[in-house]
Amino acid sequence: MTLRSYPRFITLEGSEGAGKSTVLAALREVLAGDARDTIVTREPGGTPLAEQIRGLLLDTHHEPPTTEAELLLVFAARAQHVRETILPALERGAWVISDRFTDASYAYQGAARGGDLDFIGELERRVVGIAPGMTLLLDVPVAIGLQRARGRGATDRIEAEREDFFERVREGYLARAKADTARFRVIDATQPADVVASQAVAHLRDWIGANA
Repeated sequence: MTLRSYPRFITLEGSEGAGKSTVLAALREVLAGDARDTIVTREPGGTPLAEQIRGLLLDTHHEPPTTEAELLLVFAARAQHVRETILPALERGAWVISDRFTDASYAYQGAARGGDLDFIGELERRVVGIAPGMTLLLDVPVAIGLQRARGRGATDRIEAEREDFFERVREGYLARAKADTARFRVIDATQPADVVASQAVAHLRDWIGANA
């Protein structure tokens, strides 16, 4: 099974503290200003069932899932998200912006946890079946990102990981971007938040112009 790419499906990726929330708000504002039907969603999550799975994944009060269990839970949530939220929106002609998608599994469960990348690819093809047209990767050095993320207060199970874990996450993301330059746009997220947002908006406007 091959992946079907949807030009109106935009994903935002990056490790903890990259500033995705600010960028998501800016992208939503652009699409709303153009009066475009738009869905903004997130992973894990995006449906009531997928949000419950998110809770299991991030909870610090039970035993940590194995790498395999974590991967399968993420893809269970993603399967629900795609079928119940993303595909219906795309099929009616809406634009969909998702805070994380399958690239996150390659970075977190693959590069960082040492999961089988071929197995992740098989799950992507068989369980997900779709790919974004454009992915914005907010890249920030790990020390800066963690300082931002942990400055927000209590940390979830993923945010509490060691620094070397996030170094592997970053490396995984950058490797994905290097391998697919047609889809990825890498933005230096050490810049002020308004500059990062304006660069993301510029990429979105260029993409709309080419794919409206």
